[in-house]
Amino acid sequence: MSKTWEHYDLAARHHERAAHEFKDAAKYHETEEHEKAAHHAYLAHGRNQHTIHHGNAAAKPHTAHCDSNETSAAEQEVNKKRAA
Repeated sequence: MSKTWEHYDLAARHHERAAHEFKDAAKYHETEEHEKAAHHAYLAHGRNQHTIHHGNAAAKPHTAHCDSNETSAAEQEVNKKRAA
């Protein structure tokens, strides 16, 4: 598996865990267990930060790949014009 897909996979897992933590936080909030609710909200926030990190890490190689393809296409156009 490429690094890009590993980051996407990790981002998806962290997203699922964050959703679970938010669900637990809401459950504790309803039962007025505010310390537990705050703890789970804190954990969910951390998971979201990891999701963002892995999403950004996955986007970097993809962007670099797309930029290099655009450059190649531009170079091909220049070469065609020179040959003509």
